Amino acid sequence: MDHTADFDEFVRARGEALLRYGYVLSGNMDDAADLVQEALARLGDAWPRVRRKDDPEGYVRTTMVRLHINAWRRRHREDLVAAVPENGRFDRYDDADLWAELRQLPPRQRAVLVLRYYEDLPDDRIAEVLGVSRGTVRSQAARALDKLRIARVLQEAR
Repeated sequence: MDHTADFDEFVRARGEALLRYGYVLSGNMDDAADLVQEALARLGDAWPRVRRKDDPEGYVRTTMVRLHINAWRRRHREDLVAAVPENGRFDRYDDADLWAELRQLPPRQRAVLVLRYYEDLPDDRIAEVLGVSRGTVRSQAARALDKLRIARVLQEAR
């Protein structure tokens, strides 16, 4: 099988799963599609080399995480608004609320939680994917979980 056909087969087989992964990372389908497209373009350029290492999906997922973090770094860390809303809408805490809270986390913290709980990766592998130390993974996870707990407590208090 030539490299182009092999690459096309990989994209057909794993494209939908990669799009779901991009959605979990970014929180919306447009950004998810952009992440997948850019990561697959980079994979296509490196396909013969990556294919020999037998982990093209790991390469794409690592690329997606790094692209997501880099995009976030380029944007401003704060969205300034003219007026702060008086009250937010808080119903019972459900999956939609959890995803909304995850979207509020900084990208690295969100990436750590996604890799740990959605991808079920150990801390060593997460550190490798994100290019950080194992201690950074643990501290980012702890901070993210603290923020989610605080959000839940505030939600339940209302």
